[in-house]
Amino acid sequence: MAPKNRVIIDTDPGVDDVLAILYALASKSSDLEVVLLSLTHGNVDVRSCLRNVVAVFHVLEKELAWRREKNLPEGFEGIRHFKPIVAIGAEEPLQDQIESDFFHGIDGLGGIHASHPHHFTPEEEWAHLFEEPPPNPDLTRLAESTSAGGTDLQNPTQSFTPSLLPAHQEILRILRENEPDTITLVSIGPLTNFALAAAEDPETFLRCKEVVSMGGTVVDLVGNVTPVAEFNVYADPYAAARVYALTSPNPASTMPPPAKTDAPSARLPPYPASLSRTLNLRLMALDLTEHHMLSRRQLTQAASELAAAGSPLAQWMMSFMTPMLDKMERLHLGHEGDGAALALHDPMCLWWVTSQTHPGWVASEKSPEDVRIETQGQWTRGMTVGDRRARRRRGSDGERSYDRDNWLGNLSGNRVYRMVKSPGVDLAAVEFLDTILGVKDK
Repeated sequence: MAPKNRVIIDTDPGVDDVLAILYALASKSSDLEVVLLSLTHGNVDVRSCLRNVVAVFHVLEKELAWRREKNLPEGFEGIRHFKPIVAIGAEEPLQDQIESDFFHGIDGLGGIHASHPHHFTPEEEWAHLFEEPPPNPDLTRLAESTSAGGTDLQNPTQSFTPSLLPAHQEILRILRENEPDTITLVSIGPLTNFALAAAEDPETFLRCKEVVSMGGTVVDLVGNVTPVAEFNVYADPYAAARVYALTSPNPASTMPPPAKTDAPSARLPPYPASLSRTLNLRLMALDLTEHHMLSRRQLTQAASELAAAGSPLAQWMMSFMTPMLDKMERLHLGHEGDGAALALHDPMCLWWVTSQTHPGWVASEKSPEDVRIETQGQWTRGMTVGDRRARRRRGSDGERSYDRDNWLGNLSGNRVYRMVKSPGVDLAAVEFLDTILGVKDK
Protein backbone atom coordinates (compact mmCIF):
# COMPACT_ATOMS: atom_id res chain seq x y z
CA MET A 1 0.00 0.00 0.00
CA ALA A 2 1.36 3.42 -0.92
CA PRO A 3 1.85 5.76 2.03
CA LYS A 4 -0.63 8.59 2.51
CA ASN A 5 2.16 11.13 2.75
CA ARG A 6 5.64 11.29 1.25
CA VAL A 7 7.98 13.88 2.72
CA ILE A 8 11.35 15.52 2.35
CA ILE A 9 12.64 16.64 5.74
CA ASP A 10 15.13 19.50 5.64
CA THR A 11 16.90 19.61 8.98
CA ASP A 12 19.80 20.87 11.11
CA PRO A 13 19.66 18.09 13.67
CA GLY A 14 19.60 19.30 17.22
CA VAL A 15 17.57 17.59 19.92
CA ASP A 16 14.03 18.40 18.76
CA ASP A 17 15.02 17.78 15.11
CA VAL A 18 16.09 14.27 16.08
CA LEU A 19 12.82 13.70 17.92
CA ALA A 20 10.98 14.80 14.77
CA ILE A 21 13.03 12.44 12.59
CA LEU A 22 12.49 9.53 14.99
CA TYR A 23 8.75 10.20 15.01
CA ALA A 24 8.67 10.25 11.21
CA LEU A 25 10.64 7.01 10.87
CA ALA A 26 8.53 5.35 13.56
CA SER A 27 5.23 6.23 11.87
CA LYS A 28 3.28 3.56 10.04
CA SER A 29 4.48 3.01 6.49
CA SER A 30 0.87 3.42 5.33
CA ASP A 31 0.89 6.93 6.82
CA LEU A 32 4.31 8.31 5.97
CA GLU A 33 7.40 7.77 3.85
CA VAL A 34 10.54 9.83 4.42
CA VAL A 35 11.97 10.11 0.92
CA LEU A 36 14.89 12.40 1.75
CA LEU A 37 16.64 13.90 4.75
CA SER A 38 18.41 17.01 3.48
CA LEU A 39 20.89 18.69 5.80
CA THR A 40 21.53 22.36 6.35
CA HIS A 41 23.59 24.60 8.61
CA GLY A 42 21.82 25.78 11.75
CA ASN A 43 22.01 24.38 15.27
CA VAL A 44 25.53 23.16 14.43
CA ASP A 45 27.70 23.01 11.31
CA VAL A 46 26.41 20.84 8.49
CA ARG A 47 29.00 18.06 9.00
CA SER A 48 27.93 17.70 12.63
CA CYS A 49 24.35 17.59 11.37
CA LEU A 50 25.33 14.72 9.07
CA ARG A 51 26.92 12.80 11.94
CA ASN A 52 23.74 13.23 13.99
CA VAL A 53 21.53 11.91 11.20
CA VAL A 54 23.82 8.92 10.64
CA ALA A 55 23.72 8.33 14.40
CA VAL A 56 19.91 8.11 14.19
CA PHE A 57 20.16 5.20 11.73
CA HIS A 58 23.04 3.66 13.69
CA VAL A 59 21.02 3.60 16.92
CA LEU A 60 17.86 2.40 15.19
CA GLU A 61 19.71 -0.58 13.74
CA LYS A 62 20.78 -1.49 17.27
CA GLU A 63 17.25 -0.93 18.54
CA LEU A 64 15.68 -3.17 15.89
CA ALA A 65 18.16 -5.95 16.70
CA TRP A 66 17.35 -5.59 20.41
CA ARG A 67 13.61 -5.69 19.77
CA ARG A 68 13.96 -8.82 17.63
CA GLU A 69 16.03 -10.47 20.36
CA LYS A 70 13.34 -9.64 22.93
CA ASN A 71 10.49 -10.72 20.62
CA LEU A 72 9.06 -7.21 20.71
CA PRO A 73 7.25 -5.49 17.83
CA GLU A 74 9.95 -3.91 15.71
CA GLY A 75 8.18 -0.73 14.64
CA PHE A 76 10.16 1.83 12.63
CA GLU A 77 8.52 0.92 9.37
CA GLY A 78 10.10 4.06 7.95
CA ILE A 79 13.42 2.26 7.64
CA ARG A 80 12.19 -1.32 7.37
CA HIS A 81 9.90 -0.58 4.40
CA PHE A 82 11.75 2.37 2.88
CA LYS A 83 15.31 3.55 2.57
CA PRO A 84 15.54 7.34 2.92
CA ILE A 85 18.12 9.29 0.95
CA VAL A 86 20.50 11.52 2.93
CA ALA A 87 22.00 14.58 1.21
CA ILE A 88 24.34 17.31 2.44
CA GLY A 89 23.16 20.85 1.85
CA ALA A 90 24.05 24.46 2.58
CA GLU A 91 26.99 25.13 4.87
CA GLU A 92 26.11 28.80 5.43
CA PRO A 93 23.21 31.24 5.04
CA LEU A 94 22.63 33.17 1.85
CA GLN A 95 23.70 36.41 3.48
CA ASP A 96 25.38 37.61 6.68
CA GLN A 97 27.15 34.57 8.07
CA ILE A 98 26.34 33.85 11.72
CA GLU A 99 27.84 31.36 14.12
CA SER A 100 25.82 28.49 15.50
CA ASP A 101 24.77 29.21 19.05
CA PHE A 102 25.23 25.56 20.13
CA PHE A 103 22.16 25.75 22.36
CA HIS A 104 21.77 22.00 21.78
CA GLY A 105 25.38 21.35 22.73
CA ILE A 106 28.63 21.49 20.79
CA ASP A 107 27.56 18.52 18.66
CA GLY A 108 23.84 19.36 18.56
CA LEU A 109 22.92 16.47 20.86
CA GLY A 110 24.00 17.60 24.31
CA GLY A 111 27.62 16.47 23.81
CA ILE A 112 26.65 12.81 23.44
CA HIS A 113 29.35 12.04 20.87
CA ALA A 114 31.97 12.95 23.48
CA SER A 115 30.20 11.52 26.53
CA HIS A 116 29.20 8.20 24.89
CA PRO A 117 31.53 7.81 21.90
CA HIS A 118 31.48 4.01 21.78
CA HIS A 119 27.78 3.52 22.40
CA PHE A 120 25.90 5.86 20.09
CA THR A 121 28.39 7.24 17.56
CA PRO A 122 28.98 5.22 14.37
CA GLU A 123 32.48 4.68 13.06
CA GLU A 124 33.58 7.32 10.56
CA GLU A 125 33.75 5.04 7.50
CA TRP A 126 30.30 6.25 6.45
CA ALA A 127 31.67 9.76 5.79
CA HIS A 128 33.38 8.57 2.59
CA LEU A 129 30.03 7.63 1.10
CA PHE A 130 29.29 11.34 0.63
CA GLU A 131 32.55 12.13 -1.16
CA GLU A 132 33.06 12.38 -4.91
CA PRO A 133 34.89 10.35 -6.05
CA PRO A 134 35.07 7.66 -3.35
CA PRO A 135 38.68 7.07 -2.26
CA ASN A 136 38.87 3.40 -3.27
CA PRO A 137 37.01 0.73 -5.29
CA ASP A 138 35.63 -1.01 -2.20
CA LEU A 139 33.81 2.16 -1.18
CA THR A 140 32.61 2.62 -4.75
CA ARG A 141 31.02 -0.82 -4.60
CA LEU A 142 29.62 0.01 -1.15
CA ALA A 143 28.00 3.20 -2.45
CA GLU A 144 26.53 1.28 -5.40
CA SER A 145 25.28 -1.42 -3.04
CA THR A 146 23.49 1.03 -0.76
CA SER A 147 22.03 2.97 -3.71
CA ALA A 148 20.65 -0.27 -5.13
CA GLY A 149 19.12 -1.24 -1.80
CA GLY A 150 21.88 -3.68 -0.87
CA THR A 151 22.88 -4.63 2.66
CA ASP A 152 26.66 -4.78 2.46
CA LEU A 153 27.85 -5.70 5.92
CA GLN A 154 30.76 -3.26 5.62
CA ASN A 155 28.24 -0.43 5.77
CA PRO A 156 27.66 0.55 9.41
CA THR A 157 24.38 2.21 8.44
CA GLN A 158 22.39 0.10 6.02
CA SER A 159 19.14 1.99 6.43
CA PHE A 160 19.77 5.02 4.21
CA THR A 161 21.06 5.86 0.75
CA PRO A 162 23.86 8.47 0.62
CA SER A 163 23.55 11.08 -2.10
CA LEU A 164 26.43 12.76 -3.90
CA LEU A 165 24.17 15.59 -5.09
CA PRO A 166 23.90 18.86 -3.14
CA ALA A 167 20.69 18.75 -1.12
CA HIS A 168 18.84 21.43 -3.11
CA GLN A 169 19.50 19.54 -6.35
CA GLU A 170 18.37 16.27 -4.77
CA ILE A 171 15.16 18.03 -3.72
CA LEU A 172 14.56 19.22 -7.28
CA ARG A 173 15.32 15.77 -8.72
CA ILE A 174 12.75 14.12 -6.46
CA LEU A 175 10.09 16.74 -7.21
CA ARG A 176 10.78 16.44 -10.93
CA GLU A 177 10.50 12.64 -10.92
CA ASN A 178 7.24 12.52 -8.94
CA GLU A 179 3.76 13.72 -9.80
CA PRO A 180 2.86 17.25 -8.65
CA ASP A 181 1.28 17.54 -5.20
CA THR A 182 2.66 14.19 -3.97
CA ILE A 183 5.73 15.36 -2.03
CA THR A 184 5.48 17.51 1.11
CA LEU A 185 8.52 19.61 1.99
CA VAL A 186 9.08 19.84 5.75
CA SER A 187 11.52 22.47 6.99
CA ILE A 188 12.72 22.11 10.58
CA GLY A 189 15.83 24.22 10.14
CA PRO A 190 16.85 27.37 8.24
CA LEU A 191 15.24 27.57 4.80
CA THR A 192 18.50 27.85 2.84
CA ASN A 193 18.21 24.59 0.89
CA PHE A 194 14.62 25.34 -0.11
CA ALA A 195 15.58 28.85 -1.22
CA LEU A 196 18.42 27.48 -3.35
CA ALA A 197 16.12 24.90 -4.95
CA ALA A 198 13.44 27.51 -5.66
CA ALA A 199 15.98 29.90 -7.17
CA GLU A 200 17.41 27.23 -9.49
CA ASP A 201 14.07 25.95 -10.77
CA PRO A 202 10.99 27.66 -9.28
CA GLU A 203 8.45 25.75 -11.38
CA THR A 204 9.83 22.39 -10.26
CA PHE A 205 9.94 23.58 -6.63
CA LEU A 206 6.26 24.55 -6.89
CA ARG A 207 5.38 20.94 -7.77
CA CYS A 208 5.44 20.18 -4.02
CA LYS A 209 2.18 19.56 -2.20
CA GLU A 210 3.08 22.15 0.43
CA VAL A 211 5.92 23.43 2.58
CA VAL A 212 5.45 22.86 6.31
CA SER A 213 7.89 25.11 8.12
CA MET A 214 8.81 25.46 11.78
CA GLY A 215 9.77 29.09 12.20
CA GLY A 216 8.93 32.57 13.29
CA THR A 217 6.90 34.25 15.99
CA VAL A 218 4.03 36.29 14.56
CA VAL A 219 1.48 37.26 17.22
CA ASP A 220 3.37 36.99 20.50
CA LEU A 221 6.52 38.51 18.93
CA VAL A 222 8.64 36.81 21.58
CA GLY A 223 11.66 35.21 19.97
CA ASN A 224 13.95 32.47 21.22
CA VAL A 225 17.23 33.85 19.84
CA THR A 226 16.51 37.62 19.98
CA PRO A 227 13.56 39.43 21.57
CA VAL A 228 11.64 39.24 18.26
CA ALA A 229 13.19 36.45 16.19
CA GLU A 230 12.92 32.66 16.15
CA PHE A 231 16.17 30.83 15.40
CA ASN A 232 15.36 29.11 12.09
CA VAL A 233 14.29 32.37 10.46
CA TYR A 234 17.05 34.40 12.13
CA ALA A 235 19.71 31.97 10.87
CA ASP A 236 18.85 32.82 7.24
CA PRO A 237 16.15 35.49 6.93
CA TYR A 238 17.02 36.12 3.28
CA ALA A 239 16.26 32.48 2.42
CA ALA A 240 13.01 32.58 4.40
CA ALA A 241 11.95 35.77 2.63
CA ARG A 242 12.54 34.21 -0.79
CA VAL A 243 10.55 31.07 0.08
CA TYR A 244 7.69 33.05 1.64
CA ALA A 245 7.56 35.27 -1.46
CA LEU A 246 6.47 32.27 -3.54
CA THR A 247 3.14 32.29 -1.66
CA SER A 248 2.35 35.71 -3.13
CA PRO A 249 0.34 36.34 -6.31
CA ASN A 250 3.15 38.79 -7.03
CA PRO A 251 6.41 37.42 -5.53
CA ALA A 252 8.28 40.63 -6.38
CA SER A 253 6.09 42.48 -3.86
CA THR A 254 7.76 40.78 -0.88
CA MET A 255 11.17 39.76 -2.19
CA PRO A 256 14.08 40.99 -0.04
CA PRO A 257 16.17 43.87 -1.40
CA PRO A 258 19.19 42.88 -3.50
CA ALA A 259 22.30 42.08 -1.51
CA LYS A 260 24.88 44.86 -1.33
CA THR A 261 27.76 42.42 -0.94
CA ASP A 262 29.20 39.42 -2.76
CA ALA A 263 27.14 37.12 -0.54
CA PRO A 264 25.62 34.02 -2.21
CA SER A 265 22.22 35.74 -2.15
CA ALA A 266 23.51 38.37 -4.57
CA ARG A 267 23.95 35.64 -7.18
CA LEU A 268 20.41 34.24 -6.93
CA PRO A 269 18.17 35.31 -9.81
CA PRO A 270 14.79 36.96 -9.29
CA TYR A 271 11.75 34.79 -9.87
CA PRO A 272 10.06 34.96 -13.27
CA ALA A 273 7.35 37.60 -13.52
CA SER A 274 4.77 34.86 -14.12
CA LEU A 275 4.65 31.50 -12.35
CA SER A 276 2.15 28.70 -12.89
CA ARG A 277 1.02 28.57 -9.26
CA THR A 278 1.71 29.91 -5.79
CA LEU A 279 3.34 27.99 -2.95
CA ASN A 280 1.20 26.50 -0.21
CA LEU A 281 3.12 27.35 2.98
CA ARG A 282 1.98 26.13 6.40
CA LEU A 283 3.72 27.75 9.34
CA MET A 284 4.33 26.26 12.77
CA ALA A 285 5.47 29.37 14.65
CA LEU A 286 6.56 29.73 18.26
CA ASP A 287 3.06 31.09 18.93
CA LEU A 288 1.93 27.45 18.69
CA THR A 289 4.98 25.26 19.30
CA GLU A 290 6.12 26.91 22.56
CA HIS A 291 3.06 25.48 24.30
CA HIS A 292 3.79 21.85 23.43
CA MET A 293 6.33 20.54 25.93
CA LEU A 294 8.11 17.30 26.79
CA SER A 295 8.98 17.19 30.48
CA ARG A 296 11.61 15.25 32.39
CA ARG A 297 8.79 13.46 34.19
CA GLN A 298 7.21 12.31 30.91
CA LEU A 299 10.53 11.18 29.48
CA THR A 300 11.43 9.25 32.62
CA GLN A 301 8.05 7.54 32.78
CA ALA A 302 8.21 6.52 29.13
CA ALA A 303 11.88 5.63 28.69
CA SER A 304 13.57 4.73 31.98
CA GLU A 305 12.18 1.19 32.25
CA LEU A 306 13.03 0.46 28.61
CA ALA A 307 16.52 1.90 29.09
CA ALA A 308 17.07 -0.33 32.11
CA ALA A 309 15.93 -3.33 30.06
CA GLY A 310 18.60 -2.57 27.46
CA SER A 311 16.80 -0.60 24.75
CA PRO A 312 19.53 1.27 22.83
CA LEU A 313 17.01 3.86 21.66
CA ALA A 314 15.68 4.60 25.14
CA GLN A 315 19.23 4.80 26.49
CA TRP A 316 20.22 7.18 23.69
CA MET A 317 17.21 9.42 24.20
CA MET A 318 17.83 9.61 27.94
CA SER A 319 21.48 10.45 27.25
CA PHE A 320 20.93 13.37 24.88
CA MET A 321 17.72 14.66 26.46
CA THR A 322 19.04 14.86 30.03
CA PRO A 323 21.65 17.59 29.33
CA MET A 324 19.02 19.63 27.49
CA LEU A 325 16.50 19.30 30.31
CA ASP A 326 19.23 20.27 32.77
CA LYS A 327 19.89 23.38 30.67
CA MET A 328 16.20 24.29 30.61
CA GLU A 329 16.11 23.95 34.39
CA ARG A 330 19.05 26.36 34.70
CA LEU A 331 17.67 28.92 32.26
CA HIS A 332 13.96 29.11 32.99
CA LEU A 333 11.81 29.72 36.03
CA GLY A 334 9.22 27.01 36.66
CA HIS A 335 11.43 24.26 35.18
CA GLU A 336 12.63 22.74 38.45
CA GLY A 337 13.20 18.99 38.86
CA ASP A 338 10.76 16.77 36.98
CA GLY A 339 9.08 19.92 35.67
CA ALA A 340 12.03 20.76 33.44
CA ALA A 341 10.70 20.64 29.88
CA LEU A 342 11.74 21.14 26.27
CA ALA A 343 9.42 22.62 23.65
CA LEU A 344 8.54 20.24 20.83
CA HIS A 345 9.02 22.77 18.04
CA ASP A 346 10.13 20.58 15.15
CA PRO A 347 8.07 17.44 15.83
CA MET A 348 4.92 19.54 15.43
CA CYS A 349 5.54 19.75 11.67
CA LEU A 350 5.58 15.97 11.32
CA TRP A 351 2.55 15.62 13.60
CA TRP A 352 0.64 17.86 11.19
CA VAL A 353 1.67 15.70 8.23
CA THR A 354 0.49 12.46 9.87
CA SER A 355 -2.73 13.82 11.44
CA GLN A 356 -3.80 16.78 9.29
CA THR A 357 -7.39 15.51 8.98
CA HIS A 358 -7.84 15.77 12.77
CA PRO A 359 -10.36 18.54 13.55
CA GLY A 360 -8.12 19.79 16.34
CA TRP A 361 -5.81 21.46 13.82
CA VAL A 362 -6.85 25.07 13.30
CA ALA A 363 -5.25 27.81 11.22
CA SER A 364 -5.48 31.47 12.19
CA GLU A 365 -8.74 33.13 11.25
CA LYS A 366 -6.82 35.42 8.88
CA SER A 367 -5.25 32.51 7.00
CA PRO A 368 -3.90 32.74 4.46
CA GLU A 369 -2.35 35.81 6.06
CA ASP A 370 0.37 38.18 4.96
CA VAL A 371 3.51 37.27 6.92
CA ARG A 372 6.79 38.83 5.79
CA ILE A 373 10.42 38.46 6.85
CA GLU A 374 12.62 41.32 8.05
CA THR A 375 16.04 40.91 6.45
CA GLN A 376 17.80 44.22 7.11
CA GLY A 377 16.81 45.49 10.55
CA GLN A 378 19.64 46.21 12.97
CA TRP A 379 17.72 44.77 15.92
CA THR A 380 14.96 42.92 14.09
CA ARG A 381 16.82 40.51 11.79
CA GLY A 382 14.64 37.48 11.16
CA MET A 383 11.48 39.02 12.59
CA THR A 384 8.30 37.51 11.10
CA VAL A 385 6.02 40.48 10.56
CA GLY A 386 2.28 39.95 10.38
CA ASP A 387 -0.39 42.60 9.84
CA ARG A 388 -2.46 42.70 13.01
CA ARG A 389 -4.42 45.81 12.03
CA ALA A 390 -8.21 45.52 11.73
CA ARG A 391 -8.18 46.61 8.09
CA ARG A 392 -9.98 45.24 5.04
CA ARG A 393 -8.12 44.11 1.96
CA ARG A 394 -8.73 46.35 -1.03
CA GLY A 395 -8.80 45.95 -4.79
CA SER A 396 -5.62 46.56 -6.72
CA ASP A 397 -6.89 49.99 -7.78
CA GLY A 398 -8.43 50.93 -4.44
CA GLU A 399 -7.45 53.41 -1.75
CA ARG A 400 -3.71 53.29 -1.12
CA SER A 401 -3.32 55.91 1.58
CA TYR A 402 -1.96 54.73 4.91
CA ASP A 403 -0.83 51.45 3.36
CA ARG A 404 2.89 51.69 2.83
CA ASP A 405 4.48 48.63 1.24
CA ASN A 406 1.09 47.53 -0.09
CA TRP A 407 -0.02 45.28 2.77
CA LEU A 408 -3.71 45.39 1.91
CA GLY A 409 -3.66 44.87 -1.85
CA ASN A 410 -5.35 41.83 -3.34
CA LEU A 411 -2.43 41.22 -5.70
CA SER A 412 0.43 41.74 -3.26
CA GLY A 413 1.80 40.33 -0.04
CA ASN A 414 2.39 36.75 1.09
CA ARG A 415 -0.28 34.14 1.76
CA VAL A 416 0.72 31.93 4.71
CA TYR A 417 -1.39 29.39 6.59
CA ARG A 418 -0.33 29.87 10.21
CA MET A 419 -1.45 27.11 12.56
CA VAL A 420 -2.76 28.25 15.94
CA LYS A 421 -4.24 25.07 17.46
CA SER A 422 -3.25 21.39 17.47
CA PRO A 423 -5.11 18.21 18.46
CA GLY A 424 -3.92 18.82 22.03
CA VAL A 425 -1.17 20.55 23.99
CA ASP A 426 -1.03 17.68 26.48
CA LEU A 427 -1.40 15.02 23.80
CA ALA A 428 1.73 15.98 21.84
CA ALA A 429 4.42 14.52 24.13
CA VAL A 430 2.38 11.35 24.64
CA GLU A 431 1.93 10.93 20.87
CA PHE A 432 5.63 11.38 20.13
CA LEU A 433 6.95 9.20 22.96
CA ASP A 434 4.44 6.41 22.37
CA THR A 435 5.22 6.32 18.64
CA ILE A 436 8.99 6.50 19.00
CA LEU A 437 9.37 4.05 21.86
CA GLY A 438 6.91 1.53 20.47
CA VAL A 439 4.33 1.71 23.25
CA LYS A 440 1.50 1.78 20.71
CA ASP A 441 2.69 -1.51 19.25
CA LYS A 442 2.83 -3.41 22.53
